[in-house]
Amino acid sequence: MCRHVGYLGPAVSLAELLLEPEHSLLEQTWAPADMRGGGTVNADGFGVGWCRADGSTARYRAAVPMWTDQSFRDAAREVRSGAVVAAVRSATVGMPVVPGACAPFTDGNRLFSHNGRVTGWPDSVAKLAARLEVVDLLTLEAATDSALLWAVLRQRVLDGADPEVAVPELVGEVVAAAPDSRLNLLFSDGARLVATTWTHSLWVHQERGAVTVASEPFGARAGWREVPDRSLVVATADDVELRPLEEMGER
Repeated sequence: MCRHVGYLGPAVSLAELLLEPEHSLLEQTWAPADMRGGGTVNADGFGVGWCRADGSTARYRAAVPMWTDQSFRDAAREVRSGAVVAAVRSATVGMPVVPGACAPFTDGNRLFSHNGRVTGWPDSVAKLAARLEVVDLLTLEAATDSALLWAVLRQRVLDGADPEVAVPELVGEVVAAAPDSRLNLLFSDGARLVATTWTHSLWVHQERGAVTVASEPFGARAGWREVPDRSLVVATADDVELRPLEEMGER
């Protein structure tokens, strides 16, 4: 699988958030604690996206293990942001190991990551993919399940869907088409984090004016709480709400 982190709060350096804490995302590239049978390391690339002061996003991605990329580690000490999504990748067998396959995927002020896999790819979600505009299919950043999920979600958000509705709806549709998929999704628009748990780990840490959503706790252990499986997380810097995904599907 993969590991990802979403953060909202006062501006911090990427190094403070991702590299320096105990059991940081950097450490999770070679020593993840809870992969649940989805691999042993996350060495097939990484990516970091962050919001600038004007609300636009910037991104750094590479198809190498995070620990080998000294250029990123140098830049991470200088870049500061109050809205960040980052991920380290463990590629599903048969999927390409290229920068374009690494989360986060971006558009405008939006950032997206997928921790998991879609079973039966690509046949299982062919009908879902067929709803996309042809140009969107032709311009997928990589031939991966995560890139397709982002293209579908992006289209719906651009069409006016609220991410708090679009994200769980997408999970429900994929699960219906591809049972046993792992679908921990993480979306940010710079003001909110919208995340799901579906057969994989997710934790939330709140402190005054800041929230972190992550596949695994890092830094000080106090304050972290595990998100129950099959949950939707909607978080701002000041508030966190958990909703059962199964109930969302019944509405």
